[in-house]
Amino acid sequence: MSRERIIKKYPNRRLYDTELSHYITLADVRALVMDSAEFRVVDAANDSDITRAILLQIMLEEESGGEPLFSANMLSQIIRFYGGTVQGLFARYLESSLDLFAKQQKQLTEAWGDSPFDAVTRVTKRNMDLWSNLQDEFMRAAGFPLGQERKKKV
Repeated sequence: MSRERIIKKYPNRRLYDTELSHYITLADVRALVMDSAEFRVVDAANDSDITRAILLQIMLEEESGGEPLFSANMLSQIIRFYGGTVQGLFARYLESSLDLFAKQQKQLTEAWGDSPFDAVTRVTKRNMDLWSNLQDEFMRAAGFPLGQERKKKV
């Protein structure tokens, strides 16, 4: 059973990884997320759980640089759900949708292997084998000897 990693945030805004016994950065916390590590960030002053706030901070940094994931329109629509009667329903729907998307992505990655090139190579080889078998069947049906059959007749 995996243990939940505890990260403490101190008043000086520094993050301390209690498992590694040293300070870490938001980039390190992002790496934990990418590795699917279980962790919780707590305020060192009062032990309150501030994991969501840290994750939102990471998302804000990601959105500020490079290609944003959320458009202004999408963010506006999400904001409109806050405080409404369907806020809980929307949260569960969004979480379930993301879980399903992640599972499908994992299945696709497993089916493709390490790279799309490997997948294309496997499919191409399989298609060549199928085509070769089809040609052999056709030649046999037409009465032409093949491979081992030729050697037996010679």
